Amino acid sequence: MNALVWFRRDLRADDHAALYHALRRHERVYCAFVLDTEILDALPRADRRVAFILDALRALDAELAALAPGAGLIVRHGAAQAEIPALAAALGVDALYFNHDDEPAALRRDAAVGEALLARGVQVESFKDHVVFERSEILTGSGKPYGVFTPYKNAWLREITPFFLNSYPVERHAARLADLTALANRAGIAPRAIPSLGDIGFEPAGLSAALTGGSAGARRLFDEFLERIDRYADTRDFPAAKGPSYLSTHLRFGTISIRRLAREAWQRGYAPDGGSEGARTWLSELIWRDFYHQVLHHHPRVAERAFRSEYDRIQWADGPDADADFEAWCQGRTGYPLVDAAMHQINETGYMHNRLRMVTASFLIKDLGIDWRRGEAYFAKQLIDFDLAANNGGWQWAASSGCDAQPYFRIFNPVNQSEKFDPDGKFIKRYLPQLAKLPPKLIHAPWLAKPAELAACGVVLGRDYPEPIVRHETARMATMDRYAVVKDRAFE
Repeated sequence: MNALVWFRRDLRADDHAALYHALRRHERVYCAFVLDTEILDALPRADRRVAFILDALRALDAELAALAPGAGLIVRHGAAQAEIPALAAALGVDALYFNHDDEPAALRRDAAVGEALLARGVQVESFKDHVVFERSEILTGSGKPYGVFTPYKNAWLREITPFFLNSYPVERHAARLADLTALANRAGIAPRAIPSLGDIGFEPAGLSAALTGGSAGARRLFDEFLERIDRYADTRDFPAAKGPSYLSTHLRFGTISIRRLAREAWQRGYAPDGGSEGARTWLSELIWRDFYHQVLHHHPRVAERAFRSEYDRIQWADGPDADADFEAWCQGRTGYPLVDAAMHQINETGYMHNRLRMVTASFLIKDLGIDWRRGEAYFAKQLIDFDLAANNGGWQWAASSGCDAQPYFRIFNPVNQSEKFDPDGKFIKRYLPQLAKLPPKLIHAPWLAKPAELAACGVVLGRDYPEPIVRHETARMATMDRYAVVKDRAFE
């Protein structure tokens, strides 16, 4: 019996749930990926995610070839709903295997593919792989999904055992990977036909060298992070420091197993000798990821509306002035250096430091009064590590409308955040070189400096750097008024 494994957001051969189960149960296993035009056609022609995927596919193809002679990856370009059933028919497989994807559009796609294959008598099997605990595996004592993170985390830690973190030993059964050399003239299937960006209508997008190499590149990043994981709790909030793991893109596309990461963090963080605070803090971030995915699974409406429905009553700023403010935010022209530097970072690299994601989101929502969904959509377009569950969860946290969200009256002061987390202005200067000569006492709020002080540093507000588009103190009062429609029910 033959099987087809459909790779999606799991671009590795190592510790791969669907691949392992297919190899264990079937005599011959084919591996495929679809460059889905229903997704690609909505993207800009220069998109870092597409560049990352193609690089990861080349690495995955090489991984499969190293596991068994002639093995490799079949790549199709078209609508997955049509391509997967067609490929399954061309190969004559008895079963399709894939790992879960709980995004609403993916669930609709998978249901359509499954229905088409089941109608032809092809078995369809799917597995957990992208998170440690998914869907309804962690529930309250009354059998309901958690809506507050800390109780969820505590339940997660009570439930976790080595069983949930063990790797799937794909290599034990790798001899069953299909030899693709015999397919060269069959049904238009060419082995190792990994297209270039130009082949699928895309342009180079400036992919960082740190994000190349597929799963091998991810493992190198992880090994490097392990050398400093013990300091993570102390360094993670400072964007000028090398604090984060920088693995978010690899996690998003599955070029490294979440089980590998969580296992290492759990073992180090909860070791008998007391463990590492840095590892515990990092594991908590991985648990947040599981938390947001279970929220999306149980409440798919959050992809479009507030988790706490009363927050949909808020009247957000709109019209030409709001559009101009939004454009200034997108381009990093708000007049608040930390906010602007962060927006330059996302625009130039496709990445933004996690602390800065909170700062910029808070500024858009609670200083400019703009609907969180506009910011969420902008991040979705720009972030190479974009993940619907985490992105939505983060934005709803900032808007006070989501699970375990920041209280509506807690409003980040962008100057205080700048002084606290970029005290010397190193991060600001990296992305706003026009402010490089400003000393720390001036760089966080240039408008408070005397014109002569700015001139001495070669800065003229309104020419070299904008005046603030809003005053935080005034904006804070407007936000309190805006949220008045929900404040009486904010903690129900």
